[in-house]
Formats: sequence, C-alpha cells, structure tokens
Amino acid sequence: MRILIATCSPAEAEPLLRSLLEDRLVACGNLVPAIRSMYWWEGELQSDEEVLMLMETAASLVDEATAALRERHSYDVPKILVLDPEDVDPDYLAWVRGVTRGGAS
Repeated sequence: MRILIATCSPAEAEPLLRSLLEDRLVACGNLVPAIRSMYWWEGELQSDEEVLMLMETAASLVDEATAALRERHSYDVPKILVLDPEDVDPDYLAWVRGVTRGGAS
C-alpha cells in the first residue's frame, strides 16, 4: 500500500478525489480543508488557501494513480508525494487491495 499526498484548490478537491475513486485508482481519500500554503512560484512568494488530500492506493497502482492525478490537476506543477508506510494493518491492506484495481500488490 502507498499513501498519496497532494494539495489542490478547494473547488477541485472533491471532483478530483471522486474521479480517482470512480476509476478505482485509490481506495480512500481524506480532504482536509482550509489549509494555508505558502510557496515560491515564478520568483514571487505566494499564499493560497488549499485542501490537503490524503489517499491510499495499492502499491501496483502508484504510477497510474499519480499520472492520473497529474493529468487531472489544474496546477502546472502539482504537489504529489508518495509515502511507503512501514506497517499497515493487514485487514486494512486487504481492503485497499480489494477495492482498487491493485489486486495483490
């Protein structure tokens, strides 16, 4: 299993997550609203309200899920992080594999 982390605008968070769920690329997603992101972009310091997206997927789907996220995201350079959890409850891992197209990853 892998955990995907991304940020996006409040308007696109739910549709973006829903599309990944409908395509069975992620098993679950959490939308954490009203975060403030500050970053450099094109030589200027930016500050925007965003939504933090936390998503779980099968390890075998990471490339496909991140490609879909990148393609569907409105940002030129979206934040997409992939974490490999050291330990996952076996029942939860089985559920993630069962509801995604990840099968036995």
